[in-house]
Amino acid sequence: MNDDIASSFGFPAVGGKKLTAAFDGGRLTSDGGVLLLAQAERAMGICRQLAACIADPRDPTRVVHRLDDILRARVFAIACGYEDADDLDALRDDPGFRLALGKLPESGAGLASQPTMSRWENAPTTRELAKMMAAMIGVYCASYPAAPAAVTLDIDDTCDVVHGYQQLSFWNGHHGERCFLPIHVYDTATGRPVAMLLRTGKTPSGVEAVGHIRRLVRHIRRHWPDTRITIRGDGHYGRPEVMAFCEAAGVDYVFGLPTNATLRANPDIVAAADACAVRRAEAQVPVLRAYAETRYGAKSWNSQRRVVARIEASTLGMDIRYVVTSLTEGSAEHIYDTLYCARGQAENLIKMHKTQLASDRTSCRSANANQMRLILHTAAYWLLWRIRYAVPKVASLARAEFATLRLRLLKVAARVIESASRIRVAFASACPDARIFKAVANGLRTAPT
Repeated sequence: MNDDIASSFGFPAVGGKKLTAAFDGGRLTSDGGVLLLAQAERAMGICRQLAACIADPRDPTRVVHRLDDILRARVFAIACGYEDADDLDALRDDPGFRLALGKLPESGAGLASQPTMSRWENAPTTRELAKMMAAMIGVYCASYPAAPAAVTLDIDDTCDVVHGYQQLSFWNGHHGERCFLPIHVYDTATGRPVAMLLRTGKTPSGVEAVGHIRRLVRHIRRHWPDTRITIRGDGHYGRPEVMAFCEAAGVDYVFGLPTNATLRANPDIVAAADACAVRRAEAQVPVLRAYAETRYGAKSWNSQRRVVARIEASTLGMDIRYVVTSLTEGSAEHIYDTLYCARGQAENLIKMHKTQLASDRTSCRSANANQMRLILHTAAYWLLWRIRYAVPKVASLARAEFATLRLRLLKVAARVIESASRIRVAFASACPDARIFKAVANGLRTAPT
């Protein structure tokens, strides 16, 4: 250890006794919960599947760090809050991380260094990245014990501000930034991530959107041929190409629909809006909501489709929002309030992905390297999701966000004690979440994924 770091320093005296400190405690780790991440990864096999998608040209007789171990170290570090590859230079000899990767606390080579991490982030080709994304969809499908009868997937894009003139960066006037607009897809009801795709900073066209959705549905159908799929999205995805594909593929959809003069003049919606405004005025309430539906077909559509209108009359005026859907059952109120508005939870999942796992740290020059980072951050998301899934349902942490899980279950100090025949990890006796930590460790070892 550097002598400057190991030298002692002082704090104010306590009880008349001098208080000194130094970073010389020996085999200690501040990330004892990385062992939970290792158990979750072992159960799901994410890094092994990702590594199998990448060609490894190295001489097997001279390999020190297996590719799957390199990816594990990077994913574990991201989950613990170390989003930069530079952090691995300091963590490569951390006893907790070494144990998580199956290495002894002190003997043998440490973890892969930052240059090694960066080389492998830039190594995958476009074809290999496509295989890795398909593998991540396979991880999603395998996370269910059996094929579900139905799933609802939320698709949305989010602004990822770039760090320069990188590949695929584009000026977006709406956000006022030069950015990427990566697409995120979630199984929002359960919080499971499905797919993350880096793309340029402009709104996706109908042709582009239908291409992404077609590939997504094709991969899911390979695992779940009979599962009913419903896709939700805002007006960016309510394009005629997307709706036509969904109808041909037997996929249901609920998409936002931008307003236009034809919809505003529709007699059914106009009558419902006038009636709502009159009832609000008569009741003298600040806001009153009503619903209406009609059959509508734009010139670019190949048929008429069901359109639901949410009408809100208030003292500030009239506000009407529209949704187009392939669903024939359910009232207009159910379609809008229960089905469509539930997609708002996807924004919270994107927030956890971006801000709590720092997946917007897409600062590489090449688009392929940034897509690789998105995949690695999604793998970290999966491990934290798996740990939360193992938390007893009566505990408050069963509904915690990832930043809270990291603070309470991963950032746990521990002393690593190695003897001739065993290794013992001694956690703090006063750990406030000791019972939950132990329950998660036992659950990850025995519970099915």
